[in-house]
Amino acid sequence: MNIKNYYLKAFPSDDLGEEINANATFDGLFNNITEPYSYIGVDDSIVRERVFDRLATLKGVPYSDIYNLWIS
Repeated sequence: MNIKNYYLKAFPSDDLGEEINANATFDGLFNNITEPYSYIGVDDSIVRERVFDRLATLKGVPYSDIYNLWIS
């Protein structure tokens, strides 16, 4: 699933959605979890939190699991 498409639909009033890497996917994010900002192309914690929240839902795990993978 494409992150930018998801984000623009879920958060249409957030202009930073336009800056998300058009090729970034949630599977790719999971594989690049230690470098989320460079992978998605946006250096904003709110965008990261929202994207991590969706990733957690897609993976069927709590947000804290995704967050802990990132900071470990």
